[in-house]
Amino acid sequence: MTPGAVSGRLPDFPWDKLTQYAAQAREHADGIVDLSIGTPVDPTPQVARAALAEAVDAPGYPFTAGTPEVRQSVVDWLAGTHGVTGLDLDQVLPLIGSKEFIASLPTYLGLGPGDLIGYPALAYPTYEVGAALVGAKAVATDALTTFGPETPTLLWVNSPSNPSGRVLPKEHLKKVVDWCRERGVLLVSDECYLDCVWEAEAFSVLHPDVCGGSAEGILVVHSLSKRSNLAGYRCAFVAGDREVIAELLAVRKNMGLMMPAPQQHAMAAVLGDEAHVKEQHERYRARRTTLRTALEAAGYTIEHSEASLYLWTTKGPDGPDCWQLVAELAAQGILVAPGAFYGAAGSHHVRIALTATDERIAAAAARLTA
Repeated sequence: MTPGAVSGRLPDFPWDKLTQYAAQAREHADGIVDLSIGTPVDPTPQVARAALAEAVDAPGYPFTAGTPEVRQSVVDWLAGTHGVTGLDLDQVLPLIGSKEFIASLPTYLGLGPGDLIGYPALAYPTYEVGAALVGAKAVATDALTTFGPETPTLLWVNSPSNPSGRVLPKEHLKKVVDWCRERGVLLVSDECYLDCVWEAEAFSVLHPDVCGGSAEGILVVHSLSKRSNLAGYRCAFVAGDREVIAELLAVRKNMGLMMPAPQQHAMAAVLGDEAHVKEQHERYRARRTTLRTALEAAGYTIEHSEASLYLWTTKGPDGPDCWQLVAELAAQGILVAPGAFYGAAGSHHVRIALTATDERIAAAAARLTA
C-alpha cells in the first residue's frame, strides 16, 4: 500500500486550522477562554468512580457483546428515560466511545465506492470521514428529495444537532423512518445530546411514536461523554435492529473491539443514576444563560440551540463570515469553532461551547459586555 493512500482521502482535521486564533486568544491578559471543543471540564461523578474502583480487578478479556449487566442497563435506561420499549439484550452493543463507531460504521457494513451515504447539511465532520474511509459517495442534505432517483445505503440523522442544537420534531423523524423503510435504507440516529435539551422535547427514533414499536432498519447511537462527564472513559452504545447488531457484533469480535470490563461496569452504574445527570444539567443551564445573555448584549444572534451543549451564533447572513467572527472573538481572548467546520450552511455562524468552568464562562461574559 502506498503511504497516505487512506489519509489522503480524508478531509483536513478541522481544528488544526484554529492554531493561529488559539495563539491570539492566549495573549489576552486574563488568559484564553476556550469554547471551541465540547469536552467536559467538570468532575466525573462519584457513582462512576466507585463503580470503576469496584471493577479494577479485570484479568480476563471482556466480552465484545458486553456483559448482561451493561446491556440490561441500556435497555432499562432507554425505556425509563426515553420511552423506548421492546428492546432485548441482543439489540444492544457497547462501544469504545461513539466517534470510533460513527467513523467506522461504513467499514463494518462493508460499504464502498458503489454506495451513497447521506448526512445532515450541518453535521459533525465524522459522518463524512466514515464515507471517505471506504470511498463511498457522501451527500450532506436535510431534504430527502435531494437524493432524487438515487437511494442511499445509509442515512444519518442527528437530533439534537451538533453543531446547531436543533431538535427535529417527532413527526419529522417519523417521516424519515417511513421514507427509509420504504426504500430499504439503514437509518442511524446519532442521539448523543438527547439528554441535553433546554427549550424543546426531543425524541429517540426508537420511540414507539416514531418507529411504530419496531427497531427494523434503525440504529441509535448514544454516548455518556457529555451526559455523565465520561469522555475519558470512552463509554457509548449502539442499539436497534437485531440483525444489524448481530452483524456488527460478528465484525467487531473479529477485530477485537471490546469495551474494557471496568468501563462496562461504570457505564451500567451511571445509566442507573439520574441524580448526577440533573446536577450537571443545571450547571450547563446556568452557563448557557450567562453566555447567551452576554452574546446577545454584544450584538450576536443565537439560532436554534434549543438543545445540545453549544450556542449556534451569528450576526446574520449579511454580516461577517464565520472566520471573521472567530477572529473577532479571539481578539477578546475567546476561542470558538467556525461554522464552516460543519458544512457550507454554517458559513456565517460559529459554534460556542458551554463546556468551560463557571469562572471561564463568567470571564467570557465580562469581555463580551465590557
